Amino acid sequence: MNGILHVPGARLYYEVRGTGPVLLISQSGEGDARRTVDLVDRLVADHTVVTYDRRGLSRSVLDDPDAGATMAEHADDVHRLLAEVTDAPADMLGCSFGAVLGLHVAIDHPGRLGTLIAHEPVAPALLPLAEREHHRRELADLQRLYRDRGLAEAITGIAGVLGIELGEQQTEPGLTPHPMDDRRRAGFDFFIRNDFSAVIDDTLDVTGLKDTATRVIPAAGRTTPRHVFDHRCAHELAALVGTEVAEFPGGHNGNLTHPRAYAARIRELLRPHP
Repeated sequence: MNGILHVPGARLYYEVRGTGPVLLISQSGEGDARRTVDLVDRLVADHTVVTYDRRGLSRSVLDDPDAGATMAEHADDVHRLLAEVTDAPADMLGCSFGAVLGLHVAIDHPGRLGTLIAHEPVAPALLPLAEREHHRRELADLQRLYRDRGLAEAITGIAGVLGIELGEQQTEPGLTPHPMDDRRRAGFDFFIRNDFSAVIDDTLDVTGLKDTATRVIPAAGRTTPRHVFDHRCAHELAALVGTEVAEFPGGHNGNLTHPRAYAARIRELLRPHP
Protein backbone atom coordinates (compact mmCIF):
# COMPACT_ATOMS: atom_id res chain seq x y z
CA MET A 1 0.00 0.00 0.00
CA ASN A 2 1.21 3.49 -0.85
CA GLY A 3 -0.16 6.66 0.69
CA ILE A 4 0.17 10.40 1.15
CA LEU A 5 -0.05 11.86 4.64
CA HIS A 6 -0.67 15.58 5.05
CA VAL A 7 1.46 16.98 7.88
CA PRO A 8 2.14 20.60 8.88
CA GLY A 9 4.12 22.15 6.05
CA ALA A 10 4.41 19.07 3.83
CA ARG A 11 2.90 15.98 2.27
CA LEU A 12 4.64 12.72 3.17
CA TYR A 13 4.80 9.80 0.75
CA TYR A 14 4.93 6.41 2.46
CA GLU A 15 4.73 2.70 1.68
CA VAL A 16 3.43 -0.19 3.81
CA ARG A 17 4.26 -3.83 3.04
CA GLY A 18 4.01 -7.14 4.81
CA THR A 19 2.19 -8.53 7.81
CA GLY A 20 2.92 -8.67 11.51
CA PRO A 21 4.21 -6.10 14.04
CA VAL A 22 4.87 -2.64 12.60
CA LEU A 23 8.50 -1.79 11.86
CA LEU A 24 9.29 1.68 10.55
CA ILE A 25 12.57 2.13 8.68
CA SER A 26 13.87 5.71 8.71
CA GLN A 27 16.61 6.00 6.13
CA SER A 28 20.02 7.63 6.13
CA GLY A 29 21.27 10.41 3.85
CA GLU A 30 19.21 11.13 0.77
CA GLY A 31 17.48 7.77 1.04
CA ASP A 32 13.77 7.61 0.35
CA ALA A 33 11.10 4.92 0.74
CA ARG A 34 12.75 2.65 -1.86
CA ARG A 35 16.32 2.93 -0.57
CA THR A 36 16.29 -0.34 1.37
CA VAL A 37 14.05 -2.38 -0.90
CA ASP A 38 16.28 -5.47 -0.58
CA LEU A 39 16.16 -5.27 3.22
CA VAL A 40 12.39 -4.74 3.21
CA ASP A 41 11.93 -7.78 0.94
CA ARG A 42 13.53 -9.90 3.66
CA LEU A 43 11.39 -8.54 6.50
CA VAL A 44 7.86 -8.49 5.12
CA ALA A 45 7.11 -12.14 5.88
CA ASP A 46 6.77 -11.35 9.58
CA HIS A 47 6.72 -7.55 9.86
CA THR A 48 4.50 -4.79 8.54
CA VAL A 49 7.29 -2.62 7.18
CA VAL A 50 6.72 1.11 6.77
CA THR A 51 9.11 3.23 4.72
CA TYR A 52 8.74 6.83 3.63
CA ASP A 53 10.34 9.79 1.89
CA ARG A 54 11.46 12.36 4.47
CA ARG A 55 10.00 15.80 3.84
CA GLY A 56 11.94 17.53 1.08
CA LEU A 57 13.02 14.26 -0.58
CA SER A 58 11.58 12.56 -3.67
CA ARG A 59 7.78 12.48 -3.42
CA SER A 60 7.42 14.18 0.00
CA VAL A 61 6.78 17.74 -1.10
CA LEU A 62 7.17 20.84 1.06
CA ASP A 63 4.34 23.39 0.96
CA ASP A 64 7.07 26.05 0.75
CA PRO A 65 10.04 24.65 -1.22
CA ASP A 66 12.35 27.19 0.43
CA ALA A 67 11.27 26.38 3.98
CA GLY A 68 13.62 23.47 4.63
CA ALA A 69 13.01 21.29 7.68
CA THR A 70 14.15 21.16 11.28
CA MET A 71 14.97 18.04 13.25
CA ALA A 72 11.83 18.64 15.32
CA GLU A 73 9.69 18.71 12.16
CA HIS A 74 11.28 15.51 10.84
CA ALA A 75 10.69 13.77 14.17
CA ASP A 76 7.09 14.98 14.33
CA ASP A 77 6.60 13.51 10.85
CA VAL A 78 7.70 10.11 12.17
CA HIS A 79 5.26 10.42 15.09
CA ARG A 80 2.36 11.36 12.81
CA LEU A 81 3.15 8.65 10.27
CA LEU A 82 3.19 5.95 12.93
CA ALA A 83 -0.08 7.25 14.37
CA GLU A 84 -1.54 6.94 10.86
CA VAL A 85 -0.65 3.26 10.46
CA THR A 86 -1.02 1.81 13.99
CA ASP A 87 -2.56 2.43 17.39
CA ALA A 88 0.06 0.27 19.13
CA PRO A 89 3.70 1.05 19.92
CA ALA A 90 5.79 0.38 16.82
CA ASP A 91 9.37 -0.73 16.40
CA MET A 92 11.79 1.41 14.45
CA LEU A 93 15.08 1.00 12.66
CA GLY A 94 16.76 4.37 12.33
CA CYS A 95 19.90 4.59 10.22
CA SER A 96 22.32 7.51 10.70
CA PHE A 97 20.14 10.64 10.34
CA GLY A 98 17.06 8.44 10.76
CA ALA A 99 18.39 7.14 14.07
CA VAL A 100 18.45 10.68 15.49
CA LEU A 101 14.80 11.09 14.53
CA GLY A 102 14.03 7.94 16.48
CA LEU A 103 15.80 9.31 19.55
CA HIS A 104 13.65 12.45 19.39
CA VAL A 105 10.46 10.40 19.06
CA ALA A 106 11.48 8.22 22.03
CA ILE A 107 11.82 11.34 24.19
CA ASP A 108 9.02 13.55 22.88
CA HIS A 109 6.28 10.99 22.13
CA PRO A 110 6.11 8.45 24.99
CA GLY A 111 4.50 5.19 24.00
CA ARG A 112 4.94 5.68 20.27
CA LEU A 113 7.99 3.37 19.99
CA GLY A 114 8.45 -0.02 21.60
CA THR A 115 12.01 -0.68 20.43
CA LEU A 116 14.35 1.65 18.55
CA ILE A 117 17.42 0.24 16.82
CA ALA A 118 19.61 3.34 16.45
CA HIS A 119 22.29 2.45 13.90
CA GLU A 120 25.21 4.89 14.04
CA PRO A 121 23.20 8.01 14.92
CA VAL A 122 24.67 11.30 13.69
CA ALA A 123 23.94 13.10 16.96
CA PRO A 124 26.68 15.49 18.11
CA ALA A 125 24.78 16.09 21.37
CA LEU A 126 25.77 12.59 22.49
CA LEU A 127 29.46 13.50 22.49
CA PRO A 128 31.65 15.43 24.95
CA LEU A 129 31.59 19.18 24.28
CA ALA A 130 34.91 19.59 22.45
CA GLU A 131 34.24 16.58 20.23
CA ARG A 132 30.68 17.73 19.64
CA GLU A 133 31.79 21.14 18.38
CA HIS A 134 34.52 19.60 16.21
CA HIS A 135 32.01 17.45 14.35
CA ARG A 136 29.54 20.29 13.96
CA ARG A 137 32.32 22.28 12.27
CA GLU A 138 33.07 19.26 10.08
CA LEU A 139 29.48 19.19 8.86
CA ALA A 140 29.53 22.94 8.14
CA ASP A 141 32.78 22.47 6.21
CA LEU A 142 31.16 19.72 4.14
CA GLN A 143 28.30 22.07 3.27
CA ARG A 144 30.81 24.64 2.05
CA LEU A 145 32.69 21.96 0.10
CA TYR A 146 29.45 20.98 -1.63
CA ARG A 147 28.62 24.58 -2.52
CA ASP A 148 32.14 25.30 -3.78
CA ARG A 149 33.26 22.04 -5.39
CA GLY A 150 30.14 20.00 -6.13
CA LEU A 151 28.60 16.67 -5.21
CA ALA A 152 31.41 14.28 -6.09
CA GLU A 153 33.90 15.90 -3.73
CA ALA A 154 31.23 16.31 -1.05
CA ILE A 155 30.40 12.60 -1.15
CA THR A 156 34.07 11.74 -0.72
CA GLY A 157 34.22 14.10 2.26
CA ILE A 158 31.05 12.67 3.81
CA ALA A 159 32.41 9.15 3.42
CA GLY A 160 35.55 10.17 5.29
CA VAL A 161 33.65 11.74 8.18
CA LEU A 162 31.25 8.80 8.58
CA GLY A 163 33.72 6.01 7.84
CA ILE A 164 31.93 4.87 4.69
CA GLU A 165 33.99 2.75 2.31
CA LEU A 166 32.94 3.97 -1.12
CA GLY A 167 32.32 0.99 -3.35
CA GLU A 168 32.06 -1.28 -0.31
CA GLN A 169 32.05 -4.92 -1.36
CA GLN A 170 28.56 -6.35 -1.59
CA THR A 171 28.92 -9.88 -0.35
CA GLU A 172 25.29 -10.72 -1.08
CA PRO A 173 24.40 -11.33 -4.74
CA GLY A 174 21.54 -9.89 -6.75
CA LEU A 175 21.13 -6.56 -4.99
CA THR A 176 19.07 -3.72 -6.43
CA PRO A 177 21.31 -1.04 -8.02
CA HIS A 178 20.97 2.57 -6.88
CA PRO A 179 22.48 4.68 -9.68
CA MET A 180 23.23 8.36 -9.13
CA ASP A 181 20.25 9.69 -11.08
CA ASP A 182 18.53 13.09 -10.97
CA ARG A 183 16.29 11.98 -8.09
CA ARG A 184 19.26 11.06 -5.91
CA ARG A 185 21.17 14.20 -6.88
CA ALA A 186 18.19 16.33 -5.83
CA GLY A 187 17.97 14.34 -2.60
CA PHE A 188 21.65 14.92 -1.84
CA ASP A 189 21.18 18.62 -2.50
CA PHE A 190 18.39 18.89 0.07
CA PHE A 191 20.17 16.61 2.53
CA ILE A 192 23.46 18.50 2.49
CA ARG A 193 22.02 22.02 2.36
CA ASN A 194 19.18 21.47 4.81
CA ASP A 195 19.55 18.33 6.90
CA PHE A 196 23.21 18.93 7.73
CA SER A 197 22.04 22.20 9.27
CA ALA A 198 19.35 20.32 11.17
CA VAL A 199 22.06 18.10 12.68
CA ILE A 200 24.32 21.07 13.48
CA ASP A 201 21.46 22.93 15.20
CA ASP A 202 19.95 19.87 16.87
CA THR A 203 19.01 20.32 20.54
CA LEU A 204 18.50 16.64 21.40
CA ASP A 205 17.83 16.31 25.14
CA VAL A 206 20.13 13.38 25.77
CA THR A 207 19.23 13.24 29.46
CA GLY A 208 15.68 12.34 28.45
CA LEU A 209 16.97 9.11 26.92
CA LYS A 210 17.72 7.77 30.39
CA ASP A 211 14.03 7.79 31.30
CA THR A 212 12.35 6.88 28.03
CA ALA A 213 10.03 3.88 28.03
CA THR A 214 11.36 2.96 24.58
CA ARG A 215 13.89 0.14 24.51
CA VAL A 216 16.84 1.82 22.77
CA ILE A 217 19.36 -0.48 21.07
CA PRO A 218 22.50 1.40 19.94
CA ALA A 219 24.00 -0.28 16.89
CA ALA A 220 27.10 -0.01 14.71
CA GLY A 221 28.51 -1.71 11.64
CA ARG A 222 31.15 -4.38 12.05
CA THR A 223 33.50 -2.68 9.57
CA THR A 224 32.89 0.97 10.51
CA PRO A 225 36.15 2.48 11.81
CA ARG A 226 36.00 2.83 15.58
CA HIS A 227 37.21 6.43 15.68
CA VAL A 228 34.66 8.05 13.35
CA PHE A 229 31.82 10.36 14.37
CA ASP A 230 28.85 8.03 13.99
CA HIS A 231 30.54 5.01 15.60
CA ARG A 232 31.51 7.19 18.57
CA CYS A 233 27.90 8.37 18.87
CA ALA A 234 26.64 4.77 19.03
CA HIS A 235 29.02 3.99 21.90
CA GLU A 236 28.18 7.17 23.80
CA LEU A 237 24.49 6.34 23.41
CA ALA A 238 25.12 2.84 24.77
CA ALA A 239 26.87 4.27 27.83
CA LEU A 240 24.02 6.71 28.36
CA VAL A 241 21.24 4.10 28.31
CA GLY A 242 23.29 1.42 30.07
CA THR A 243 23.59 -1.24 27.40
CA GLU A 244 26.01 -2.64 24.82
CA VAL A 245 26.34 -1.65 21.18
CA ALA A 246 24.71 -4.23 18.91
CA GLU A 247 27.01 -5.12 16.04
CA PHE A 248 25.55 -5.34 12.54
CA PRO A 249 27.05 -6.78 9.35
CA GLY A 250 28.82 -4.37 7.01
CA GLY A 251 29.61 -0.77 7.74
CA HIS A 252 27.62 2.46 7.94
CA ASN A 253 25.47 1.31 5.00
CA GLY A 254 25.24 -2.35 5.93
CA ASN A 255 21.48 -2.17 5.40
CA LEU A 256 22.25 -1.73 1.69
CA THR A 257 25.27 -3.99 1.24
CA HIS A 258 24.25 -6.93 3.48
CA PRO A 259 20.42 -6.92 3.53
CA ARG A 260 19.96 -10.65 4.25
CA ALA A 261 22.35 -10.70 7.19
CA TYR A 262 21.08 -7.30 8.35
CA ALA A 263 17.47 -8.54 8.34
CA ALA A 264 18.49 -11.59 10.37
CA ARG A 265 20.15 -9.32 12.95
CA ILE A 266 17.02 -7.15 13.17
CA ARG A 267 14.88 -10.23 13.83
CA GLU A 268 17.28 -11.39 16.52
CA LEU A 269 17.14 -8.04 18.30
CA LEU A 270 13.37 -7.66 18.03
CA ARG A 271 12.55 -11.04 19.52
CA PRO A 272 10.50 -10.72 22.70
CA HIS A 273 12.80 -10.14 25.64
CA PRO A 274 12.29 -10.51 29.40
